[in-house]
Amino acid sequence: MKTIALTLCLLAGTIIVMAETHRFTPQNGVATYAVRPPVLRVKPGDIVESPTLSRAGDYYEKEGGPWPGEVGPVFIEGATADDTLVVRILKVRLNRDSAVSFVRPAGLSALATDGRLRLLNDPLPTRRFVWRLDRQRNVGVLDLPNSASKRIAIPLSPMIGRAAVAPAGQEAFGGLWPGAFGGNMDAPDLREGATLSLPVFHEGALFYFGDIHAAQGDGEVCGSGLETTADVTLQFDLVKGRTIAWPRIEDATHIMVAGSGRPLIDAFRIAHVELIDWLVAEYGFDRMDAYQVVSQAGTSRVANAVDPLYTVVARFPKALLPTRVP
Repeated sequence: MKTIALTLCLLAGTIIVMAETHRFTPQNGVATYAVRPPVLRVKPGDIVESPTLSRAGDYYEKEGGPWPGEVGPVFIEGATADDTLVVRILKVRLNRDSAVSFVRPAGLSALATDGRLRLLNDPLPTRRFVWRLDRQRNVGVLDLPNSASKRIAIPLSPMIGRAAVAPAGQEAFGGLWPGAFGGNMDAPDLREGATLSLPVFHEGALFYFGDIHAAQGDGEVCGSGLETTADVTLQFDLVKGRTIAWPRIEDATHIMVAGSGRPLIDAFRIAHVELIDWLVAEYGFDRMDAYQVVSQAGTSRVANAVDPLYTVVARFPKALLPTRVP
């Protein structure tokens, strides 16, 4: 279900429609990133306000509950494979007072036997951690009855774990997968105020989102952030006639590239090569100079070390950038 609000401009007695705000309520989630009929159509400049998906008895509410799936796809009018999709994350506002972090033998882990990698140790026991979200104080609280401190409170930093376009060709990837199309990058940088740019492989781009984490450490080591839901506000735009190969992120202080692959060093290489190419193509750096300054002033984080492909985010400070080349 959706409602639409129009932003109008009165110019010389003529009303011009500038942008629309779509207040969308998703009815069904999807399990894959793929080409399928859209649930919503928007134009460049439009804003979408939508909650992420949750249903009674799902993953967020009980152990063994089903994953509700992602919202989408959203069709962006005019998007073609010659363009770049731009998604501005205007708001990510938590809308429940709990989050779960589910550790299980058949799940995901960076340190223990999991559903994809067998190690010499026995699988860890199943454990479902339920965190209380104090949205007034912006902290997550977990009771630790078996530990000395008995309780811990950590700052909340809500993020969008999954943001994707439909992958190239006839490919369909399950919700756990990241890639050049975006997907389950689990990058804490995808938070309120950030801008995500994605390549476009199909008409309309076909954008998906979901998997809110109230907080998450680098690497998502246990295979789960503080999984919860939120009300999300996104604005869509296009860069016509310009393509990119991998997801790009910008915030107030850095430009970033998210690269995904296995082994981890391949994700690291993809992210940094693409970052260097960005500096050359849009900021006028000589290629060897870009290689040097990224080596000395760049930073990186392991976004996830648990998914079917790992994700590394390479970052460069905006304070060191010259004016962008037209």
